[in-house]
Amino acid sequence: MSEKTKIVIALGGNALQSKGTAPTAEAQLEVVKRTCEYIAEISGRGYEMALVHGNGPQVGRIILASETAKDVVPPMPFDVCGAMSQGYIGYHLQQALSYALSKRNRNVPVVTLTTQMVVEKADPAFQNPTKPIGGFYTEEEAKKLTEEKGYNMKEDAGRGWRRVVASPLPRKIKEIHAVRELWKDTIVITCGGGGIPVVENADGTTQGVDAVIDKDFAAELLAEQVDADILLILTEVEKVAVNFHKPDQKNLSHMTLAEAGTYIEEGHFAAGSMLPKVEAAMKFVRYNPSKKAIITSLDQAVQALEGRTGTVVTFA
Repeated sequence: MSEKTKIVIALGGNALQSKGTAPTAEAQLEVVKRTCEYIAEISGRGYEMALVHGNGPQVGRIILASETAKDVVPPMPFDVCGAMSQGYIGYHLQQALSYALSKRNRNVPVVTLTTQMVVEKADPAFQNPTKPIGGFYTEEEAKKLTEEKGYNMKEDAGRGWRRVVASPLPRKIKEIHAVRELWKDTIVITCGGGGIPVVENADGTTQGVDAVIDKDFAAELLAEQVDADILLILTEVEKVAVNFHKPDQKNLSHMTLAEAGTYIEEGHFAAGSMLPKVEAAMKFVRYNPSKKAIITSLDQAVQALEGRTGTVVTFA
């Protein structure tokens, strides 16, 4: 393998937080330490890389804490909470990955770059907010939040009411030039949480908006912009499957662009779960038919890069 093989890794939620553990910073750091052992192993194989991570639970808790303390300190705007989540998740990844690399005698700097992601003001997602964030509320509390703060509140699978925000498509990474400059000698943690969503004004300024960008689409755009060879999307399952959790479940080792499109039309992939991962993989290989995307689990990442497992998505 060439030392110049470049990959962008999208880390799933299980890379930051384990089910059943306390939603604390300390518990997250323990999970991140285990995650970074796998990432360091990939780095040790000679890959150049950048990391993208989600932030759904974390930004939700930051917002909840800010709103709970509103009688003491003014609540933080949504985009600022997103930036805060980028900082503390990136800090955990930097700390843990630097240590994991040092154990392997790899002196590779790791840096977190606060990243703004430009979205379009006219993105239809703003007219139909669907991304749940923060805690659960009763119907009465939800109505009050809508009246007082103008929040969009939706019932969430019988568990209560939650605030929902738009999930627009990422269009431009504001700091992409810095990512490219850092790339060769540094592992860059960037586009955290999908990036801080901003819109561009006519005068050239940017303005934060209430939205959450899907981290898989953000990773895909980053992979395009740095001319990565592989987009590696890590999740909880080893392979993409059709008829998931059914008696006739079939795990897929390979999907062409056409096959993936057919599976989507047939409704095999859940929205907000596997669907954006497959769509991001498709977008990457459509952009550059000579490249590939891989979807697999964190613990199988090295084996998947070696072609021994995972689901590989190619143009044809």
